[in-house]
Amino acid sequence: MNEFRIERDSMGEMQVPVNALYGASTARAVQNFPISQQRFSRAFIRALGWVKYACAMANGDLGILSQDIAKAISHASDIVARGDVDDQFVVDIFQTGSGTSTNMNANEVIAHLAVGPAKTSMMIHPNDHVNRGQSSNDVIPSAGHIAIKFEIDTALLPALKSLGAALESKSKEFAQILKSGRTHLQDAVPITLGQEFAGYAAQVHDQVGLVHAASLALCSLALGGTAVGTGVNTHPLFARKAIEVISQKSGLAFHEAHDHVAAQAYPGALVMASSALRGVALSLMKIANDIRWLASGPVAGIGELRLPAVQPGSSIMPGKINPVIAESLLMVCAAVIGNDAAIATGAQWSNFELHTMWPLLIDRILESIRILTSGVQNFTEKLVQGITVNQERCQEHLLYNPAVATVLAPMLGYDRIAAWVHEAVERGGQVIFTDDALQGNFKIGDQTIPAKWLIGPHR
Repeated sequence: MNEFRIERDSMGEMQVPVNALYGASTARAVQNFPISQQRFSRAFIRALGWVKYACAMANGDLGILSQDIAKAISHASDIVARGDVDDQFVVDIFQTGSGTSTNMNANEVIAHLAVGPAKTSMMIHPNDHVNRGQSSNDVIPSAGHIAIKFEIDTALLPALKSLGAALESKSKEFAQILKSGRTHLQDAVPITLGQEFAGYAAQVHDQVGLVHAASLALCSLALGGTAVGTGVNTHPLFARKAIEVISQKSGLAFHEAHDHVAAQAYPGALVMASSALRGVALSLMKIANDIRWLASGPVAGIGELRLPAVQPGSSIMPGKINPVIAESLLMVCAAVIGNDAAIATGAQWSNFELHTMWPLLIDRILESIRILTSGVQNFTEKLVQGITVNQERCQEHLLYNPAVATVLAPMLGYDRIAAWVHEAVERGGQVIFTDDALQGNFKIGDQTIPAKWLIGPHR
């Protein structure tokens, strides 16, 4: 049987679960938004706790709050940041577009924790004290920037760099393995497997650079703008002092937005971050699909790579092994692209002095970072690091590849070589004849080709 207590907010009385740390405003929001049962993540609540801690410290330093109240609020905010009371953050993601309900959820929980169960004579008000010098309109965007940057810098970027390093390692391991290139899904001039994997590694490194650039844009915080970006009801030095504390708590360098109106009215840094995450997803899709196709078979596919066997692939076909780790990453990438579509739609709802889909954008980006980080780590450890090569298959494909004749075109002419290639394809036989396992010379027709000619200058 549920037990309740009665609490009041500015709209009147509300029933609140007797053991809840939140109050009437939060209970009202729970009642108003029974939408999805999705809540803000641990990453966001931690950042919100840091913001409330920093604001209390700044207000205490500036004499806006007494030292006793500031210390009590900062201590309670630390409890929130640590994750000890995450179960008290009960408001749905799909709520007011400013995130006011979640901001009040934090204010009420912190006020309750600051006073303590004994209900001492120290009265701490969720709005007048915990939220002093703040508005949901600058707190929620600031906490979003902090959470997203922290997760990018401490989780996603290290995972991507590890994948890039693993692909580089494979490129060196496979540096001498010559194989057929493929363009338009058709045979093309030779390439080494090492060059292919070096290309994958370069893609990942390029994406690291773009994600890092997006992370830098998140360093700018809206805190101090209050309701519409003018800073009404806050001290001129408040934002600077609070952001210094946030930087210390997080270990990351944040700074005050150069224009608070813009910072609250349009989520430009979040759009940039989501775009970078979509770019990562698209690049990873290419890499995972290439590897999946190169390992296809083992009889009827390309079969040039062998992937680690991690589980039975079929419930009906005994012995079948599927590229499940690659497919898992592909689904992650599809979800990230879908999240970016939601963010692009949501970003359009920036009306006058306030963007009105902050909770959705923040939550979708944090989810994309979370699943990308886990997906990339899994792909690196359970697939890339264990890839081996079927060298015989690579050689077989190369020996029957008519595109090798391309290297003779500068000497003998395009039309003459094309005739040779068409004749060889119609004959269905080998185009290249060699006795030295691809280590020495090749013969096409009556022409001898040094093996080194088959690879361009970018080795």
